[in-house]
Amino acid sequence: MLSLLNAVMTDIGEPAIIQATVMNPFSTLDYPDDKRIVLDVRVKDETGTFYNIEVQREPHTNFNERMLYYWSESYGSQLQRGHDYLRLRAVRSIIITEFPIFPMLQNLHAVFELRSRENPDVLFTKHCQIHVLRLGNFIENGFVGLEQFGLGLRRWMEFWAYGATAEEKEMTTMLQDAPEVLAAFEEYNRFKTDPAMREKVRARQRFLDDERLKLTGAYDEGIAEVALNMKRKGYPTSEIAEMTGLSLSEIERLT
Repeated sequence: MLSLLNAVMTDIGEPAIIQATVMNPFSTLDYPDDKRIVLDVRVKDETGTFYNIEVQREPHTNFNERMLYYWSESYGSQLQRGHDYLRLRAVRSIIITEFPIFPMLQNLHAVFELRSRENPDVLFTKHCQIHVLRLGNFIENGFVGLEQFGLGLRRWMEFWAYGATAEEKEMTTMLQDAPEVLAAFEEYNRFKTDPAMREKVRARQRFLDDERLKLTGAYDEGIAEVALNMKRKGYPTSEIAEMTGLSLSEIERLT
């Protein structure tokens, strides 16, 4: 964890972190049958700064607003009623996305802060910082862009991008100059060869697939209902097809 945080922070010129404490340690024994487990991590460093580390595999509705809410929830939850605002410490969100996001930005490590539009050198506060590591953009562009990272973050990106598919010997060679990342890869290999852990992964994937099918079914039903209402109100079939994406034959069958 310390290696990951330092790879992200030193990539933008921030000083290295000396100590990191995981605030919500995760154990699969605590959630033996929970298919909804979220493996996001909350960390605190020696200065009191908090780090929220989140991995997002698939896009969600209002994704950016959701991430901002998570940040604000972590920031606001530091104070109890009557506490002084001086107790507040910075919260830095580190979000790793497996889907493309912000295609207009060149840097795959995007950093968002509260700055003046008139003069971006003027920072409103150091307490808000959101990092987005755009793994999806890296993969979509044919794994181009690693040269923009420092060594530590480059090795972490390679681990995330290739770790599940590359040969073990190839990954070991790739990560030999980053011992902490290599240790993470070795731990991943132990994880995926554990029968109990493999079953948990398969169970979660089945759950995610079922949830996706439910959402797709609900969306299709909604489109069909809209088309049927338009049909009852006398809209031309061609116009209904244009508005809903349904074929003419599908619209004809609606009753």
